[in-house]
Amino acid sequence: MGPTQTISTCDLCDAHLKDDTGAFRVLPPVFQDFGGKAAFAGPVATVKCFEDNSVVKAAVETPGNGRVLVVDGGGSLRRALVGGNVAATAAKNGWAGMVVHGAVRDIAELRETPIGIRALALMPLPTEKRGEGRADVPVLVSGVWVRPGDWLYADADGIVIGAAEL
Repeated sequence: MGPTQTISTCDLCDAHLKDDTGAFRVLPPVFQDFGGKAAFAGPVATVKCFEDNSVVKAAVETPGNGRVLVVDGGGSLRRALVGGNVAATAAKNGWAGMVVHGAVRDIAELRETPIGIRALALMPLPTEKRGEGRADVPVLVSGVWVRPGDWLYADADGIVIGAAEL
């Protein structure tokens, strides 16, 4: 998504209202905006982890190429999977955004980072580093399947997923 392009998840929903194939999906309205960019979009990369952000950190250290990292943290609010340093690394490496089915921390730093970040809540406790988790696997986020290579669109109204670029 270029700097002059705008996305409207409402328009995308209107355009795909009759889609019953499962190719178009909408995430439930449980995510809050914590990042420095209000709207973002891109192809999806995924990470599945639980209270250990080792794989998240490894993912954002690779070139983002405009992708969106979807982190399935199992919805845990006990540990923050993304903080200021991880977000800064993601932005520096060209990631468009992150959607975390879990908690984040360092709100002041996240707000200053030029990347889209959606998560369930804030939690000041960091994760333990155990080297656990998996990358590039289908993940179930609040009851919605998200797969590597899907396209994610996020704005103030919500988050939608397409099996291909919309």
